[in-house]
Amino acid sequence: MDLPCIQWQDHVARKWSLLHAGMREKFSSLVDVDDIFKYGLSQTTKSDLDFMKSVSDGYLMKKNTEQAVKYREKGNSHFKAADYKVATLHYSQGVCFAPGSSEQLSLCYANRSAALYRLKHYQDCLDDIERALNAGYPSNLSHKLQDRRTMCLNQLCKKTAVDNPSLCSNGKARASASNVGICPKVSVDYNLEKGRHLVAVERIAPGDVILTDRPYSFVLIPEMEETRKKDARTELFGTQHRRCHQCLAETLCPVPCDGCSYSRYCSARCQREAWEEHHCWECSLEADLMAMGVIAHLALRITLKAGLKIIPEARQPVTDRHEEANGLISSPCSDEVDPFASHYGDSYMSVFHLLHHISNQSTAVRFLYAVTAAALYMKLSEAGYFLVSRNINKHSLANSPAPCGPKEKEGDAEQSSEQWLLGSAILRHMLQLRCNAQAITVLQDTEVENSRVQSRQEIRVATAMFPSLSLLNHSCSPNTTLVFRTVTDDAGCVEGLADISISEERREIRGVSVTVRAAKVIKAGQEVLHCYGPHSSRMVAKDRQRLLQEQYYFLCQCEACSDPEKDEESKQPGVKGRPSEAGLLCFKCKAVLKKSREGRFLCSTCSYQTTSTEVSNKIHEIRIVLEKAVHLMEEERPAEALQLLKKTESHSGLMLAETHPLHGELADATARAYATMGEWKKAASHLECGAAATSSQYGEDSIELGQQLFKLVQLHFNGGARSQALAVIPKVRRLFLLHCGPHCPELLELKAMEDCLRG
Repeated sequence: MDLPCIQWQDHVARKWSLLHAGMREKFSSLVDVDDIFKYGLSQTTKSDLDFMKSVSDGYLMKKNTEQAVKYREKGNSHFKAADYKVATLHYSQGVCFAPGSSEQLSLCYANRSAALYRLKHYQDCLDDIERALNAGYPSNLSHKLQDRRTMCLNQLCKKTAVDNPSLCSNGKARASASNVGICPKVSVDYNLEKGRHLVAVERIAPGDVILTDRPYSFVLIPEMEETRKKDARTELFGTQHRRCHQCLAETLCPVPCDGCSYSRYCSARCQREAWEEHHCWECSLEADLMAMGVIAHLALRITLKAGLKIIPEARQPVTDRHEEANGLISSPCSDEVDPFASHYGDSYMSVFHLLHHISNQSTAVRFLYAVTAAALYMKLSEAGYFLVSRNINKHSLANSPAPCGPKEKEGDAEQSSEQWLLGSAILRHMLQLRCNAQAITVLQDTEVENSRVQSRQEIRVATAMFPSLSLLNHSCSPNTTLVFRTVTDDAGCVEGLADISISEERREIRGVSVTVRAAKVIKAGQEVLHCYGPHSSRMVAKDRQRLLQEQYYFLCQCEACSDPEKDEESKQPGVKGRPSEAGLLCFKCKAVLKKSREGRFLCSTCSYQTTSTEVSNKIHEIRIVLEKAVHLMEEERPAEALQLLKKTESHSGLMLAETHPLHGELADATARAYATMGEWKKAASHLECGAAATSSQYGEDSIELGQQLFKLVQLHFNGGARSQALAVIPKVRRLFLLHCGPHCPELLELKAMEDCLRG
């Protein structure tokens, strides 16, 4: 939910409709962020805050003993059924809801320690035992915890240095850390058409790291249905329950916030850092921020991290830099970006000067953002933020330029310059994030736990502002690939596509980072390009250009969009939800169907013909059957799924070429069904067909093909097909090295399989 909830959007829209025509005209003419913020503030009243509260009251964010009891009892039920992971997730919910002074907190910690012990997470178990005792666990039951502590210590003593879960409770690998920054093979350039962008100054080989960046700030995305595993036992738990809200590390046993039931962390260190940076103010506003959406939340968090000491510095003229640049230094209140202040690393300066495209954003969006920013800043004022900040930074604004907006009245303490700076910054970042926000994605297993068939999909877990990554312009056919990683707390574990460890002197790389690699040869002088979402392998040109125009305000002229012969819709292999116009075979003679100018599909061999509507309907029917088959496999009914898939293939009334994406999906589903039944050879045969379709759609150098071939290696390995597995391994290794680097988990598993096969 990037935008505010629909109730708040409707509320602000009603406010706009009730404004006098002259007031609407005045607002529409404003182009300065400060002016727009003050106007939004002048229209925001206590009744708006009351409405916000009425909406946010629907979100359970406060501590609640009854909820803690409910989740602990659910955990007990799963524990009795020996379902220890799900029990742990329920106990963790209980921990987060339990008030700090309640007995329920100690009981939830104690019960979670029992589940963690059964999962062999011994160090985590010891930590929970200590927390339970510190939280006032009943003395008449404490002998249970003491006995469990003794058992944990005994288990840890038995572990060798090689196999020691206390070093990394999730069993992740270690490797060397990489630097954060831009490689010397590229430079930051600027022109009026492209703005700041990266250009290669020498040849960059495929797989070379171009930049590694950390987000200035990010917000975890809550309640994403597609992130949830297709398992009725765990469907309750989304990303906000499974990941640290400070570093995004996945955790079964989070440390809760002491003030709210929502925020949770992988360690006390992350909890402390989040509190000191932003959560001390966000905690009481969590329900409001949930209603206001991810964009508003992230804009506020960026502003809180910068604070009233840094924001004025970002607004200062850059007088000490590039004074020879013909007077092109912007004023502190101007919307123009200093074109020569090209790169400031991960500092707030680099974030503050990102383009906000205010003139391109609709009046409705500007008014929505202005009222939302004003409401959040009023909430902060109610919480005492400005009183505390004034005491801390009372001298920080002495040399700050006055806002460009309307002059405040003398003695108007409620509209002080401090509030102006913070409120205007919130609005500025909301406008910027519409074009500069970056989704943090990870690969997540989508199958029921302990499934014999691996299936993973890319999911969005957070929205972030990456200063250096924002320098990359868009291409629908980019020359780069990127992966995200999470460096956890003191254990030095890494989650994601590149596992690294942290030495004491390299603590600065803790947390989330993104690594951008060259996906193909980039010659000297070529621009380094990144895909903002609409990709030529997934979407036709007219749809890509429409989406990019709507969100990013530019007409894409990349190579894929500029070559109609390469990108015309009739040559696309097909997109989900649309009828494919290539890869269709005549049902009678299996010759290729071609589309006529009148919109009909004709067979040049036997004269069979059909309409686009008929093609669309038949593809839709196949997709419905495919979804039913997948659902049957999730219910552990692979034989029924296989029967349904075979029937679809023979009675669909439409033949799909091997290169058609839907043919690939059917082949992949059939492979899963066979693999679930232990028929590895048949599964591998069908997965090879699916890989052919993947290669046709995404390319022979794509990570999508790499993921398909990785599954193929697993099938050959499980089926004892030694030579076939060894033949595919080099192809998989090349693709994962190209896109993910040498330390990704897939390469580690690949090496283990290869070592085993070679004996």
